[in-house]
Amino acid sequence: MRAIAFFKPYGVLTAFQDSEGRPTLKQYIPIPEVYPAGRLDLDSEGLLILSDEGRLIHFLTDPRHRIPKTYLVQVEGKVTEEALAALQRGVMVKGKKTRRCDALMIPEPNLPPRSKPITPHGETSWLRLVLQEGRKRQIRHMTAAVGFPTLRLVRVAIGPVTLEGLQPGEWRDLGAEEIRRLWEYGQPTRRV
Repeated sequence: MRAIAFFKPYGVLTAFQDSEGRPTLKQYIPIPEVYPAGRLDLDSEGLLILSDEGRLIHFLTDPRHRIPKTYLVQVEGKVTEEALAALQRGVMVKGKKTRRCDALMIPEPNLPPRSKPITPHGETSWLRLVLQEGRKRQIRHMTAAVGFPTLRLVRVAIGPVTLEGLQPGEWRDLGAEEIRRLWEYGQPTRRV
């Protein structure tokens, strides 16, 4: 079994092909037969885990296993305590309430510059969100639902695996111990 951690840059599709000619994983990962465990949209950056093991991919993406995924999120405006509390309780997104999550205001993190710089129209805030589900564009919908649109979104961890030591476009193999720890994160006692 092979599994890798990849720092997906902004503007890259979480796919190996694109009929529209946009940048894909193929330009960064020269390994045959590995597939992403989950997605990050075109405008998002950060950690992807890819593997040639279907069971691991299913395990990491099935919300029943509640694998925590950690994101650093820059939003427009000065986030209020009420908005943080609402994010923590769960908010309505497309008619369904999101699960409870960890939501915390943080100082601006030390992240690599984005290939397309953000030019905010006013004050911004940074949040650290830890989710145990992953609906399409969920964080962007969540922050918008509490009045703070997302400007930048970077996934920094999936369970115990982090971006540490990687720059955008770089990848590394996961060791046997990291893979073992990933499997442990799906145990029923693990909750945010």
